[in-house]
Amino acid sequence: MSVLHAVRDLEAGERLGAVATVVAGPGIGQKAVIDETGAVIAGELPGDVTADVAADAVSLMQHEQSRTLEYGDRQVFIETLAPQPLMLIFGAGHIAQPLTRMAQELGFRVVVSDARKTWATPERFPTVDRLIVGWPQTVFEQIELDHRTYVVLLSHDARFEDPILPRVRTAPVRYIGALGSRRTARARVERLVAEGWSEDEIQRIHAPIGIDIGAEEPSEVALSILAEIVRVRYGHGTGTSLRGRTGRVHLQRGSEEGTA
Repeated sequence: MSVLHAVRDLEAGERLGAVATVVAGPGIGQKAVIDETGAVIAGELPGDVTADVAADAVSLMQHEQSRTLEYGDRQVFIETLAPQPLMLIFGAGHIAQPLTRMAQELGFRVVVSDARKTWATPERFPTVDRLIVGWPQTVFEQIELDHRTYVVLLSHDARFEDPILPRVRTAPVRYIGALGSRRTARARVERLVAEGWSEDEIQRIHAPIGIDIGAEEPSEVALSILAEIVRVRYGHGTGTSLRGRTGRVHLQRGSEEGTA
């Protein structure tokens, strides 16, 4: 199979993968396509670095990162190929509207669900990929939860949350976030402990949701939620101000450290 055909197959199947290309040193120009298990499915790399490149590619795929890495006297650019992520938003309130727009701008497919017909309307969410009016069970019958799924609970009401949390408890979703005050979060934890959730399972839930940026307006809250999701998506970042940080800061595609 050619490199091009392998890339197209990964994209068609919405599977994680990577293209590794020798960009400096012996064997410059050699490239290979690597799948999420670390197997070379097309092309070829110099034999003495193939195993190390494949292992690093798997690690980078997990965080959707692309880097140029050094292997002795060679440099290899590993470009991650990742299918489009899905943001599954439960609760069609005022925060969901700007969150939907911002998430789509960042490349997410977005599904919004709410049992309230007066909230979940095409007029309020004209650009979403799917708008599902109904209880969570309706959503789970139509949407497959996988490692590319980011679940956002915006109802901050146990009546709406309780049918959702058991379904995402063991699902391989990338992110679970729940809106609400610290008091609401504590009450949620108490319910989950009573239901037998482990500490690790509870810690998967980001609650209160978002990064503290002093948000007050719905758009600002949406921004803080997306900031947290981006940090989880790429697996790095502190959520603190970049001011005063030494060295390079914003990671740049194709570089190991980034740009100032």
